[in-house]
Formats: sequence, structure tokens, C-alpha cells
Amino acid sequence: MTDIEPISVEVAYARADKQQIIGLLVEPGTTAFVAAEKSGIVRVFPEIDLEAANFGIFGQALGTKGLKPAKEHVLKAGDRVEIYRPLIADPKEARRKRAEKAKSAEG
Repeated sequence: MTDIEPISVEVAYARADKQQIIGLLVEPGTTAFVAAEKSGIVRVFPEIDLEAANFGIFGQALGTKGLKPAKEHVLKAGDRVEIYRPLIADPKEARRKRAEKAKSAEG
């Protein structure tokens, strides 16, 4: 038996019609990716491709701004691993189209 105390983390995913947060206990040193695998969230949302998904911790995208990618980011107690859906539209293009539409409505 080991004296290592597990830590409590959450794994979250959301669609427009359904959201799920799964709490689980993991060993210290567990990465965000491994926690997502262990959570079983793919059984709830079979469309998730963990290998291709983008991850974050409390809204901070992993693999950016000095944060390690999900397979390397070691979790702390209380962390919430967020699995992000792929974008369906380029945000810059969507803003440009809205601006054009607003401009043509003015004139």
C-alpha cells in the first residue's frame, strides 16, 4: 500500500445542448491528458477525439502563453481540465463579416 494521497480534479466538456463536469481522484503527477482519459468523458461525448482536442485549465489554453501542452501539464489539486470543441468559424473572419453587415446596414 502506498502513502501517496490522491488529488481531486475535474474534467469538463460542453456542447450547446449538454454539459458535463466529472470529478475524479488522481495520483499526484497526473497530466491533464491522462485525467481526461481516466474521467471516461469520451463515453458521455463519443465525438471527442482526445488526441486532437485542445485543452485548458480554468480558461487558460494549454500549450500557449508558457503553459505546457495537455500531455505534459501536471495537475494541481482542484484543477478543472477543460476540453474545447473545435472552432466552426474563424473568429477574425466572423468579426469581419459582422462589421461589413453593420456598415452596410448604416448606409
